[in-house]
Amino acid sequence: MQTQSRTGPASAGPIFDVAAWITGAATGLVLVALVSLVCLEALLRGGFNYSLGFAEELTGYGVVFMTFFGAALALRGHAMFQVHFLLDTWPKGTRRWLIRAFVLIALVICVILAWKTKDLTLSSFSRGKFAPTVLRTPLWIPQIMLPAGFSVLAFFLVEQLLLTFRKSEET
Repeated sequence: MQTQSRTGPASAGPIFDVAAWITGAATGLVLVALVSLVCLEALLRGGFNYSLGFAEELTGYGVVFMTFFGAALALRGHAMFQVHFLLDTWPKGTRRWLIRAFVLIALVICVILAWKTKDLTLSSFSRGKFAPTVLRTPLWIPQIMLPAGFSVLAFFLVEQLLLTFRKSEET
């Protein structure tokens, strides 16, 4: 009788595992909150002809959060689209270098975007700008999700880069 062990994605160390757990927990909480809010809004609109008024705004912020943080978890779990029929034809050493090149390019892009969106967030904070919505949310609050999301993506890209230097059967 064979026992199957359930292993998670390859890890470059416990700091990455803890970060992935925190990211997954935060994403799960946001998902539960979004589903609850959308169901409540649908119930109120359909049953009582009443709208919360702010549900659309909050769900938009939640979707942005889930997109960035979910993409980071998908990257870590190797669930992103890859062109395997091309990648698998290369020798293992070449594959490692191609993956390293991809990761480095993606890392540079994430760092630049995190830096620029941080500037946007700080600009909105210093100017005291608010969203023209029911909640009048200070714009820096939803905007902070952008540099945070790019930073989390960059963090897990660093893990992927570190993993390419491990000697293993998989690449």
